[in-house]
Amino acid sequence: MTIDFPDNLIALETTAWTQIQRGELTVDTARAVHEAVTAFALQKGLRRMDVELGLKTLVRYETAA
Repeated sequence: MTIDFPDNLIALETTAWTQIQRGELTVDTARAVHEAVTAFALQKGLRRMDVELGLKTLVRYETAA
């Protein structure tokens, strides 16, 4: 399944991933990503887990190539 993620959601996940790599992930960042993923999934009628996994794959693997 291909999901067209909005730029703001990609930016949030990118921030979280950068913080994770530095060992600096904050609760506020984690919460912001979770809430944005949940809202996007509801808006698009998708499963939250599918959105979350797709977003993590995009940010962590596809943009690194």
